[in-house]
Amino acid sequence: MRFDGREPDQQRAVSIQTDFVSTAAGSCLIATGGTRVICTASVEEAVPPFLKGKGQGWVTAEYAMLPASTGTRKKRDGIKKDGRGVEIQRLIGRALRQAVDLKALGERTITLDCDVLEADGGTRTASITGAMVALTGAVDRLIREGKLIASPLRHQIAAISAGIVGNTPCLDLCYQEDSQAQVDMNFVMNEKGEMIEIQGTGEGRAFSRKELDQLIAYGEKGIRELMEAQRAALGERKELLCAKPVLLAATGNAHKLKELQHIFAEYYRILPMSAAGFAEDIEENGSTFAENALIKAEAVCAATGLPAIADDSGLMVTALDGEPGVYSARYAGKHGDDEANNDLLLRKMENVTDRGAFFACALALVRPGEQPLIAEGRCPGTILRERRGTGGFGYDPLFLYEPLGKTFAEVNEEEKNAISHRARACEKMKEMLAGQAE
Repeated sequence: MRFDGREPDQQRAVSIQTDFVSTAAGSCLIATGGTRVICTASVEEAVPPFLKGKGQGWVTAEYAMLPASTGTRKKRDGIKKDGRGVEIQRLIGRALRQAVDLKALGERTITLDCDVLEADGGTRTASITGAMVALTGAVDRLIREGKLIASPLRHQIAAISAGIVGNTPCLDLCYQEDSQAQVDMNFVMNEKGEMIEIQGTGEGRAFSRKELDQLIAYGEKGIRELMEAQRAALGERKELLCAKPVLLAATGNAHKLKELQHIFAEYYRILPMSAAGFAEDIEENGSTFAENALIKAEAVCAATGLPAIADDSGLMVTALDGEPGVYSARYAGKHGDDEANNDLLLRKMENVTDRGAFFACALALVRPGEQPLIAEGRCPGTILRERRGTGGFGYDPLFLYEPLGKTFAEVNEEEKNAISHRARACEKMKEMLAGQAE
């Protein structure tokens, strides 16, 4: 039994009061035992000089202990800041930057201020855990104000202390334990249990690998519990944590948007380009599907500063030397007139015996500051002499996919997303992205 009656693997009582400071973009009061810290997040529509023009934001932190936070009055920081405070605020800043996709944040700075009201051990770890909540609140406000279209928070971060006191590994040391600890450690982790930072020292004695493993296990347990407390405090705003990356779909075609959203659902949150205020007509003057896809994705990315994905696709009929090709959507003259396009195709194929054709798709992904990625896919089929099916769009009622014995207008969404030209291009794109991540 420990000084305050806890078990070795038991952390102190935790409470998190969100929106504690009404004037801050995000804030909370976090209490871990006798330690209490006010954490606030402030947003500035600018970045430090070394980041200007690079299309990304910044997250930084400041930390201070208020004069009455300890038993004896602590002097306020003057021109020369307290060395311990500088070290801790750097820790907070680099820990919370691990939570944010800085490019998705845009060219703005979020400053996290952590002010210790009462110190009873673990002030740096409580500051990190509370700052994560304040940061989420600031992101929520940016979205509500229309300055962000989606959350840039890719990870949830929390931190906790552990140590060896009286030869016993313990979790979440209070001040009395911390002051006499033989070994003192701090752990910062994300929601996957991956380590962001470990600070540790054998102040009183060396420690074994077995003891280290025990402390790490305690740290993982404590951080899981802290993350539950963070999510409970945030309520509906917890959905902003660990958000999928956003891609803007450079299309006004609702059918294409739906297909892309379904195919990439596991990896990305795909939003229409209109969500970022882009509504311009893009001239598709390329001679290939790949060129047109790249033109669209580059236009949306350049205008919004956000990653954009675009496809260009169409039908290519062997007997017609590849027609309608890049003109598939406007084959009969008017863009998007499916009935007229199908009628024209049937007339041109009326006396043709070779009915072979394929749907082709080129998919382009453009991200700020990176080389574009282009993936292409094809789906072979046969052109029927009359329409079949009521689903799909474009030439789907005339395109027979022989392995299933159905037209694209007869297959359901799940079947189509498994075999379509767009699905095949998307699979290649996902392989390319996975290769980059390795």
